[in-house]
Amino acid sequence: MSKSKLELGKGIRALLNNIDEEAAAASKKTKKAGANTSKLRGSVFEIPLNDIEVNPFQPRVEFNEDALRELSESIAIHGVVQPVTVRALSENKFQLIAGERRLRASKLAGKESIPAYVRTANDQEALEIALIENIQREDLNAIEVGITYQRLLDECSLTHDEMAKRLGKSRSVITNYLRLLKLPPTIQTALKQHKLSMGHARCLAGVDDAFAQLDVFNKIVTQKLSVRQTEELIKTYKPTKGIKSAVKENKKLNYDQQKMQDHLESTLSSRVKLKPGKKGSGEIVIYFHSNEDLERITDLLS
Repeated sequence: MSKSKLELGKGIRALLNNIDEEAAAASKKTKKAGANTSKLRGSVFEIPLNDIEVNPFQPRVEFNEDALRELSESIAIHGVVQPVTVRALSENKFQLIAGERRLRASKLAGKESIPAYVRTANDQEALEIALIENIQREDLNAIEVGITYQRLLDECSLTHDEMAKRLGKSRSVITNYLRLLKLPPTIQTALKQHKLSMGHARCLAGVDDAFAQLDVFNKIVTQKLSVRQTEELIKTYKPTKGIKSAVKENKKLNYDQQKMQDHLESTLSSRVKLKPGKKGSGEIVIYFHSNEDLERITDLLS
């Protein structure tokens, strides 16, 4: 068995085990970071912000600006209560493993250094810790959780069962989050913005066709349906005018064409219909629902 597999076999919980307790204990001997990085590991040090590079494995790309500003104001008054976690790359050079929000807020607060817990971690461990720390955040939306689960599967070569055991989650919970990533971009956006509940999204994920999903989604929004009402609607669902033909046409696409259509929908965050013709010709139809939406799509295309 390779070294990376052995390291992976330790389990994510082992990687994270007692990290907060270790950092809290080590913070009692907080001091300035010196040149010998080998002596830093296992302790908390005040490290200059300029000596810390961001985590390339950071799974989170969206940070709430208002919440970040509030945190920076708190840090300006009280300082950073919980140290960030870093690993030493070279002499006086560190890489963030966990705590990018605290790092950003400290910069906003005008701080020159930040308390950091220095630990040993290879690339594989840094990736796993960053992903798991991200999942444990309370303010994640369901799509962000699903993306993180998918990265653990793809980049850490875990099966659903292995990940369920490591995270202490049931396999069905993980599967439900992963299914959300197959929903049309419009529905994913509504879920990210908390305009759609996880219960509604699970119902929509059980609908086979993307056009039908969007049809049901529009009914949920316009009719303000509850999750129970949505379940009943799906049981007796009949496509509205225009959707039935779209669903029928969608089934004519082969695997590669369907993948291209899904990619266009994801890129444009809009419904797209790919209409293949003869000898490789065809049409691409892009839908918009307002003048502002048309301008947004035009900007993306240009």
